[in-house]
Amino acid sequence: MTRMPISFARITTLSLFAAAMLPVRLVAQDAPSASAAIQAEVEAILEHPRVREAFRYLEENDAETMADLRELTQIPAPPFMEEVRGRRFAERLSEIGVDSVWTDEEGNVIGLRRGRGGGTLVISGHLDTVFPEGTDVSIRERGDTLYAPGIADDTRGLATVLAILRAMNAAGIETDHDVWFVGTVGEEGLGDLRGMKHLFREGGPPIDAFISIDGLGRDGITNAGLGSYRYRVTFRGPGGHSWGAFGLGNPAHAMGRAIAHFDAGADEYTSNAERRTSYNVGRVGGGTSVNSIPFEAWMEIDMRSESPTALDEIDAVFRSAMQRGLDEANSVRARGEELTVELDKIGDRPSGEIADDHPFIQRAIAATALTGGSPRLGRSSTDANIPIAQGIPAITIGGGGAGGAAHSLGEYYINRDGPVGIQRALLVLLAQAGLSPVME
Repeated sequence: MTRMPISFARITTLSLFAAAMLPVRLVAQDAPSASAAIQAEVEAILEHPRVREAFRYLEENDAETMADLRELTQIPAPPFMEEVRGRRFAERLSEIGVDSVWTDEEGNVIGLRRGRGGGTLVISGHLDTVFPEGTDVSIRERGDTLYAPGIADDTRGLATVLAILRAMNAAGIETDHDVWFVGTVGEEGLGDLRGMKHLFREGGPPIDAFISIDGLGRDGITNAGLGSYRYRVTFRGPGGHSWGAFGLGNPAHAMGRAIAHFDAGADEYTSNAERRTSYNVGRVGGGTSVNSIPFEAWMEIDMRSESPTALDEIDAVFRSAMQRGLDEANSVRARGEELTVELDKIGDRPSGEIADDHPFIQRAIAATALTGGSPRLGRSSTDANIPIAQGIPAITIGGGGAGGAAHSLGEYYINRDGPVGIQRALLVLLAQAGLSPVME
């Protein structure tokens, strides 16, 4: 067979943003390759006349993709405040053309494109950004570079999802599976993957495979989820004047002791753990003034691991350290009521992985190679964590292009090989969803 040429120049180095978004685990050996059977299967899909037409459409109509990127980027979507962007994303799905559009109870925006009844595949980008309400999300242009908070993570994902839908409609592509084109909520920070947890809830709709478009580039394939536990820890006491009430239990002192014990214990654990595990005290606060014993001191803690067992084990180290810090602070107080501590779990992302030789992963590898990429398998914390942990075939891939400074006010996007990244995602989707026999 003669492969369809890709007209855009191949990227030979990772962008700064792509490097930042790379999965935690990278394959150390040579780039993985698909089996001969899977390679032939995906190549046959690539050579189908309507798929070739869809590829050409993506190249020739990239200006529309960029228009979606510009518009959606400049609609604020702070954590837990995705509604306005979600409404516009729903309008775009309707304008492009799907069989039905709705917003579920959690806020996920869903566009259904019916197949021939072979199952359901979901392709999504996340609506939310990390930036708080009031952040200026206007795009600034300098040469070929677009600067705006959230433009790459993950507005590019949303634009890619819409571009794939447009290309499938323009080329008249029909699939065996139903395809859901989704904008999810709650991917970032304390959102705790709430949109995905709702989609894949017990008793929810049957979903056979999932593709998350998150980040940039066209090489990486995240087939493993990085699990995490997050806590807000609050130490409390009566509080009082630093001189007049001296001798009362001090929540800040208790927290300091707890941090010291946690750091020591967690450092020993992670240094000897069989699977990579991390911990971090990310935020601290409390108190009213420098001359007051605080009535409250709080901190937020993040723990991550490739292994569910290791995550539970470092969680036990954490809990023991918090109790030890509390007990020590109570034992040295001279008077007054005992201090207390509250552990509020604010994040729980499961880990897991889909085996490298699973047909879905093999198809993603083949599609990456056939569109000129260098496949890289890895582990990260994304929307795909939820289905991966449930054993449902799922991956996260980039939406093409290059960029950098993710999660900062200087975040930027360059449309270098942008259409190629979308072509890769389309080919992965079609390889898994199946082309309908009526197209032959």
